[in-house]
Formats: sequence, C-alpha cells, structure tokens
Amino acid sequence: MAEIQLILTVPQGQITATSLGVDGLARHRSPGSGKHFRGRKVFVELALAAGRIDFQYLDEGGWRDVQGDTAAALASVAEGRRTKTALSNNAFSCTPLDAYQRVFLVKTGGEVLELDEGVELHRFRSHDCQEGMSPAEVGRVAGLPTPGQRWPRLYLVISPAELLLFSNLTPEEYAWYATHRPGKVFRQVMFTELSTEQPHLAARSRFVDTRDELETNPTKKTKTVVSEDCINQVPFHTWLGYDRSEDGGLYVADRDRIGVWRLPAEIPRAWERAAG
Repeated sequence: MAEIQLILTVPQGQITATSLGVDGLARHRSPGSGKHFRGRKVFVELALAAGRIDFQYLDEGGWRDVQGDTAAALASVAEGRRTKTALSNNAFSCTPLDAYQRVFLVKTGGEVLELDEGVELHRFRSHDCQEGMSPAEVGRVAGLPTPGQRWPRLYLVISPAELLLFSNLTPEEYAWYATHRPGKVFRQVMFTELSTEQPHLAARSRFVDTRDELETNPTKKTKTVVSEDCINQVPFHTWLGYDRSEDGGLYVADRDRIGVWRLPAEIPRAWERAAG
C-alpha cells in the first residue's frame, strides 16, 4: 500500500490526505502548462504516526472539528481514495509549526523542489508591542542584535495574506512585528525576502516611491506595495537565497519563534528549466 501523507498547501490554506506522494499530488493539482497558468504554491508535509495525525491543531474557537475532519480524511485514503480534503480553507494559521516535517516549492506545471531541513533562527524574548515603535525598538524588545545598517528590504508575504511590502526590519524583526503588531496581528506568518530591483511588480512610480519613503524615513517599519495574488507574480529564482549567494529562504514564524527553510545548495536542472 502506498504511504499516506498529510499535505498543507499554501497560500491556498488547504490540508489534503493523499497516497499520491508529493510529486503525484503536485501533478494532480497542477492547472496545466506553466507558460499559461498561474499556480505556484508551497507544500508542507505534516506529522503522522502510523497513518494517524501526530499533532494538535491550534484552537479556532470550535467552529469546525479540525482533528475529526483530518482523521476522517486519513481514514478515507487508507480505504483506497487517492486524495481527500481534510481542511479546505484557513489551515495555515491553525497548524502548529512543530507539525512541519518537510517543505517543498511547487511550480505551476507540478515540478517540485524540496527545501533543506528547517532551522530555528530565534526565540523572541518579549511580547510587549507598542504602536509607534521604531525598528531599533522592535529588535531590542524581540531580543535581536542591532544590525550594522538598515535598508528597505522587499518581502513577499505568502500567508495568511499575500503581500508585497518594503520594510526597514530584518526578517527576524519583521516576523516579530507581524505576529505582535496591534490591530494587524498575524497568528503565524510565512514569507521570503526578494531582490529589491523588481519595479515591474507594481506601477513603477508606486514601487519606487514606496522604497524611497522608507529610505528617507528609517523609523518607518513597513509599507505595502501590492496586496493580492503576489506569489504568482514573483519567480522562485528571485527569492534571496535561491543561489546561496545571499542568506535567505522561506521564513515561518509564530508569536514565539522564527525558523527558515533554505533552498538546496544545488538546484536540479529539471527544476530550473521548468516554466512556472
């Protein structure tokens, strides 16, 4: 019998029980040609033990039975189905980071690239977030070292919302701020840093003006450039850390810590040649 896996799909926020394997599920869910369709995503394999769920979801207030629905989906696949949806939406924010086993990037055509094993970067020291904090204050409260210099970084936020934004915060500082800021707090956040020379991602004037605003106001923490369908606008090879010339990767954080899944040191040629 084929191995049963439980896969979280981001940014769609679905969890699927499957016997197809990661590659098979990617092909199964592919919309078609990478040249004509948009369907980039991240797959996260979640923890199972003897075919059963091996973690507890975070509390959602009881509006659905996430444990029971997942158990039923796994049982359905064990009985012979190839795929069965466990959760159809909003799964990212209720799935604990401890449940992550392996992480994959998926191109539109269904090509899959497994990332290196996740590494915890930092555990946040304090949760005292105040409106109007400067970037330096954010870093200090989070228990992070002060960077030698600051510059506007371009981040692609993948979940729980899709955003392209400039920030004067380091990745660790941004993760703390995103999971603590009053009124706009994320329970968890998944994001990556991009090369900043990408004015084609928005109206050039908006892109340049936003970057200039953060350059001239180093106390400003973030400024959104685009707020919809962002992952499909940004090729994977523009992620910082793609070629290991700079540190980067896929960051995931909650209120307590931030981790990173880095891209492999050698990218397979088949992946690089594949469109999408």
